[in-house]
Amino acid sequence: MASKKEPSRKASVSGKKEKKSAATTPAKRRERPTADHMLLTSPKLDETSFTHTDTWRVFRIISEFVEGYELMADLGPAITIFGSARVTPKDPVYHEALEVCRLLAEAGYAIITGGGPGIMEAGNRGARLGGSTSVGLNVELPFEQSINPYVDLQQEFHYFFVRKTMFLKYAEGFVIFPGGFGTMDELFESLTLIQTDKVRNFPVVLYSSKYWQGILEWLREKMLGEGKISERDLDLVYVADTPRDAVNHILECAGGRTGREELEEDVRKATRSVFGVHAKPKGK
Repeated sequence: MASKKEPSRKASVSGKKEKKSAATTPAKRRERPTADHMLLTSPKLDETSFTHTDTWRVFRIISEFVEGYELMADLGPAITIFGSARVTPKDPVYHEALEVCRLLAEAGYAIITGGGPGIMEAGNRGARLGGSTSVGLNVELPFEQSINPYVDLQQEFHYFFVRKTMFLKYAEGFVIFPGGFGTMDELFESLTLIQTDKVRNFPVVLYSSKYWQGILEWLREKMLGEGKISERDLDLVYVADTPRDAVNHILECAGGRTGREELEEDVRKATRSVFGVHAKPKGK
């Protein structure tokens, strides 16, 4: 664990005042639909008011992108951290996440998290200890998830997909700690984007081989065994069991010392060959 004293900083929202949620009971919160729920629900015929239509909702989505871009534009190199919100400071992995982020911060990286509790809190706290910028990108949920006290820059999102764009666009890699459905979502989306050439030279570190062993074995035995992925696809993830190992891998990828770009291109070649597609010549 780090011994440094945590600096005290006041969280800012890019010049905007943080909106406070009105106090409601858990039952009331469950009854209140989220913006994502309304977006993904088929419109009803009696919803004739323009402000209830998907067309109107587009403007709100655009505004979230604009606010996110403005908040993050000058962030500099950053790493995004994912993991369970249910982890407490009593769990050793909380302190390992804190140490990973402290080391990354000392190496010059800002830390981006979902801004909530658990691993997210540990990540933002580690950024503070390392003297780097701590970013929290929270999202509207049917239950309350407040911003943790270690965030410097924050934004509240209504839409998951806008928030996910910010996680990826301003990061140079992911470190993924033990987590649940949301963590799995981010893991497999990142691998899909790398495989399909949407992002490049993007290291993905899985922390704790003990936690990830089962799913990695399933990927090898089922997905690879049945030809659903290629052998090299499995090399897109790097498994680390110590904070220093995780951070060293990120730094080595950033310095071009791991052959990460060549690995990713080999993965894409394997994918193209399955479908009989050849790479376009450069410049076309």
